[in-house]
Amino acid sequence: MRYVFGVTDDQLALNQQLCFALYAASRATTAVYRPMLDELGVTYPQYLVLLVLWERDGRGVREIGDELDLDSGTLSPLLKRLETLGLIERRRLTIDERRVEIHLSDAGRKLRERAVEIPACLAARSGMSIAEAVALRESLVKLTASFRDQESTNR
Repeated sequence: MRYVFGVTDDQLALNQQLCFALYAASRATTAVYRPMLDELGVTYPQYLVLLVLWERDGRGVREIGDELDLDSGTLSPLLKRLETLGLIERRRLTIDERRVEIHLSDAGRKLRERAVEIPACLAARSGMSIAEAVALRESLVKLTASFRDQESTNR
């Protein structure tokens, strides 16, 4: 094993990188979702917006962005496309017309009924037990929080 600047060659091997494992898993997961979402007529990012609204309808644009960690430049086109598809509606608040809430349309609510099988399909294709999937999700949430804490500390 050779050392370069205190790091072994093995530590720099691609297959040893957490970042690459996360990247590859993310791409593979999205690929599994794609045919199911194609049947619904939405993309993966649009599906994430719908998940947020299915959880609680009538959210502000900023709240949706915060929930999904998306900036307005990324979120606005997603919302526009979902509106064009007839899945959401924008409503101005009567108490403050500068603010807009995003609501599911009837079609958006009905789409939930078709999407309800997606998590079970993904779980079945993962080859993981429920306990393993829960543990992985918890580890990823912890990792994300840790990285975000470090990022905010370094600002």
